[in-house]
Amino acid sequence: MIWQLLTWPVSGLMWIAEEILETAEVDTDDKSRLQRELTAIQIAFDLGDITEEDFLEQEEVILDALEALEEQSAN
Repeated sequence: MIWQLLTWPVSGLMWIAEEILETAEVDTDDKSRLQRELTAIQIAFDLGDITEEDFLEQEEVILDALEALEEQSAN
């Protein structure tokens, strides 16, 4: 019990560090996924698989999501 009391501050800091790391990894994964989607729609547009109108609509949605992620990670 004394050992737990002595190591509690370190354990608490480790828990906080792990939570921060997990959040950063999720943000990075989401950002990478959105960037891949953006690349995919660009390729589809270049190949003529989607119209310019469809491309612009999808691009706007993806760019809005990327912007929201950046704002979230800044806070």
